[in-house]
Amino acid sequence: MDHYDSQNNYMQPEEDWDRDLLLDPAWEKQQRKTFTAWCNSHLRKAGTQIENIDEDFRDGLKLMLLLEVISGERLAKPERGKMRVHKISNVNKALDFIASKGVKLVSIGAEEIVDGNAKMTLGMIWTIILRFAIQDISVEETSAKEGLLLWCQRKTAPYKNVNIQNFHISWKDGLGFCALIHRHRPELIDYGKLRKDDPYTNLNTAFDVAERFLDIPKMLDAEDIVGTARPDEKAIMTYVSSFYHAFSGAQKAETAANRICKVLAVNQENEQLMEDYEKLASDLLEWIRRTIPWLENRAPENTMQAMQQKLEDFRDYRRLHKPPKVQEKCQLEINFNTLQTKLRLSNRPAFMPTEGKMVSDINNAWGALEQSEKGYEEWMLNEIRRLERLDHLAEKFRQKASIHESWTDGKETMLQKKDYESATLSEIKASLKKHEAFESDLAAHQDRVEQIAAIAQELNELDYYDSPSVNARCQRICDQWDNLGALTQKRREALERTEKLLETIDQLYLEYAKRAAPFNNWMEGAMEDLQDTFIVHTIEEIQGLTTAHEQFKATLPEADKERQAILGIQNEISKIMQTYHVNMSGSNPYTTITPQEINKKWDHVRQLVPRRDQALTEEHARQQQNERLRKQFGAQANVIGPWIQTKMQEIGRIAIEMHGTLEDQLNHLRQYEKSIVNYKPKIDQLESDHQQIQEALIFDNKHTNYTMEHIRVGWEQLLTTIARTINEVENQILTRDAKGISQEQMNEFRNSFNHFDRDHSGRLGPEEFKACLISLGYDIGNDAQKKTGMMDSDDFRTCLISMGYNMVM
Repeated sequence: MDHYDSQNNYMQPEEDWDRDLLLDPAWEKQQRKTFTAWCNSHLRKAGTQIENIDEDFRDGLKLMLLLEVISGERLAKPERGKMRVHKISNVNKALDFIASKGVKLVSIGAEEIVDGNAKMTLGMIWTIILRFAIQDISVEETSAKEGLLLWCQRKTAPYKNVNIQNFHISWKDGLGFCALIHRHRPELIDYGKLRKDDPYTNLNTAFDVAERFLDIPKMLDAEDIVGTARPDEKAIMTYVSSFYHAFSGAQKAETAANRICKVLAVNQENEQLMEDYEKLASDLLEWIRRTIPWLENRAPENTMQAMQQKLEDFRDYRRLHKPPKVQEKCQLEINFNTLQTKLRLSNRPAFMPTEGKMVSDINNAWGALEQSEKGYEEWMLNEIRRLERLDHLAEKFRQKASIHESWTDGKETMLQKKDYESATLSEIKASLKKHEAFESDLAAHQDRVEQIAAIAQELNELDYYDSPSVNARCQRICDQWDNLGALTQKRREALERTEKLLETIDQLYLEYAKRAAPFNNWMEGAMEDLQDTFIVHTIEEIQGLTTAHEQFKATLPEADKERQAILGIQNEISKIMQTYHVNMSGSNPYTTITPQEINKKWDHVRQLVPRRDQALTEEHARQQQNERLRKQFGAQANVIGPWIQTKMQEIGRIAIEMHGTLEDQLNHLRQYEKSIVNYKPKIDQLESDHQQIQEALIFDNKHTNYTMEHIRVGWEQLLTTIARTINEVENQILTRDAKGISQEQMNEFRNSFNHFDRDHSGRLGPEEFKACLISLGYDIGNDAQKKTGMMDSDDFRTCLISMGYNMVM
C-alpha cells in the first residue's frame, strides 16, 4: 500500500509511474485531460492556461508559474531567451524547486521535458499533484492516498449502491461523485432520481454540477471512464482531490475541534512514537544491511534450474519479504512526520533520532537497497538469458553431435574392413564407386562437424558449466572425424592399390591364358603325334619320321622355356598375391588350363619322347630288314624276270626260225625244256624270299619292277610256251605224216606266216590270213576255190594251227 503524507515518501509512486505509465492509451488520454484541467485550475489564477501539456511546459515558463501559484512562493527569475539552453535552465529551476520540497525526481530530466517527452511530462505533473494536492490530505492520522480513500468511504458510506474501494472501477457508475456532492451540497443533486445502470447520466451530472457550483473544472469525460475497463487511477485521484479541497473548509473545522480533545493524548503518544521509531528504524536498517549483500552476490549458477530458483527467491523477496518492509518504511516515515507534526503543534522541539537513524539515512540505505535490487534483477535476467542461450546451444550441440554420431556409427568398422583382399576386379571397381559416393557423403558432413566445433567454442566462451564434457565429446567427434578422414584415404589407397594389383593380375591371367592355350594345344598335338601308330613301308619313310621326331625334340628346349614362362606368369601372380595379401576367390577367368595340368601334360610329353625314340628305332631296324629283303628279292627278281623274258623270246624265235627236221627241232626243244626245268630252284628261292616279304608286310619294292605274280605268270607262260611249242612240233609231225606235207612246205608255210605276222603276235587277222594264203597260191573266193597245189585252204589252216599259228577269221 502507498503512503504519501511523508515529506519524501510521496515520490514512491513515481517509480511505479516510470514502470507502468502509458501502458494503456486510454489511461494516457484520461491523464492528459485530467492533468491539463488541474493545471489550468491553478494557472487561471495567474490569468493563463495551457492547451497541450506536452508542448506548453517545454520552455519552463508556465511550469515555473504553476509552481508559484500552487506553492505561494517565488521561484528564481526565469530566462526569457528562446534557445534550448534557456528552456533547459527554466525547467531545471522548476525541478530544483520541486526537489527542494523533498521530492525525489526519479528518471525525470530537464532535457526530456524540453524535448516534449509525454511520459516524463505527465510523470512530472503527477509528482507535483502528489506533493501539492494530495500529500497534505489527512484523515484520522491516515494520509495521502489512504486518507483520501478513507475520506471518500466515510462521506459516501450512507449512500446506497456506493462502495468506494479504490480510485478506478469504484467510480465508473458515477454514483460516488454524486454522493460526495450530495453529502456536502444536497441541494445541488437529487440523489434519489439517480440509477446505477445509467453511468453516463450520473457522471455528466456530477461533472456539470462540480464545474458550475463548486468551481471544480471538468477533468474527465464520462465516455472515457465508462468505455475503459479500468479508469486511470491517477486521473481519478486528481479529480477526487479537487472535491476534497473544495469541501475541506468544513472538514478542517471539524478536525480542529477533535484536536483540542486529543492534545493530551497526543503528548502521551509522542514518547511512544519516538521509541517505536527508534526500534523500527533499527530493525529496518538491520534488514537492509543483511539484504544488500544477498542482492550484491553475483555468483553465477551453472544451470537454468538453479538460476530460475534464484529468480523465484527474488520474486518471493519482492512479493513476500519486501512489501512488509516497504510498509514498515512508509509507516516509519508516517510516524516520523506525524511525530514531528505533533511536536510542532505542541510547540515542542523537533524529534532528532539517534545518529544514523534519520529518515534520510533510512532513505539512503533504502536507495542503496533498491539500486542493488535493480542491479541484481538485471544481472539475473542477463544470466537467465545467458543460460537460455547456453542451454539452447548445449541442446543444439547435443542434437548435432547425436546426429553426427549416429551417422558415423559403424563407419570406422566399415572403412577398416579388408573385403577388398578377396574381391574380384569387378567387385573392386564397384567398391571404388561406392567409396567415391561415401567420400561425397563425408564431405557433406564436414559442415556439421565445423558447426559442432563452433558451438563448443561458443559454449566455452560463454563459460558453460558443463564445458569439460562438451569439449571431451567435441574432441571425440573431431578425433573420430580425423580418423574417418585418415581411414577414408587409407581405404581409397588400398582400393586403388588393390585395383592396380588386380588389373595387373588380370593382365597376367590374360597373358597366361593367351600363352597357355596354344601351348596346351601344342602339347596335346605333340602327345597325339607321339602316341600315333605310324605305318611305313620304306626306309625313307622311317627316316623321314625319325628326322621329324628329331626336329620335334629340338623344339623341346624352346617349348620348355615357354612352359617355364607360362609357369613364371602364374608364379608372378602367386607372388603378388602373397606379397600384397590378395585373396582372390576362384581361378583364372580366362582359361581352365592350370599349371598342374600343364606340368602333367609336359611330363607326359617327356615320357612319350623316349618311347617314340624306341618305336622309331625299332621301326627303323625293321625297315632296314625289309629293305634288305627288298634288295635280296629285287636282285633275284631282276635276274629271273629278264631270264624268263629271254627264254620266252628264244622259244618264240625257235618256233619261228626252226631249222632241220621236225624231229631235230623236237629234240632241241625237249633239251631246252629240260634246261628251263632245271631253273626251278631259283624260282623256289625267290618264292621263299617273297614269303618273307609277305610276312614282313612289304607291299612295294623300288629295287625291281618284277613282282612275284609277274614271275609266276612268266614262269608258267614259259613252261606253257615250251610245252605248247613241243606239242606243236609233235602235231606238225603228225600232220605232216597224215597229210603228206613236205618239210619244205612246212617251212614255206612258216615263212609266209611270219612274213604277214608283222606284229609278231603269232596271230593273223582275216586280211593277213587271206594275203598269206594268196602268197601261197590259194584262191580265196567261193568254197569251190582250190589251190592249184596239193592242199586246200582248210588243210593249210590245219597245218598252221599244228605249227602253233593262230588265224583270226
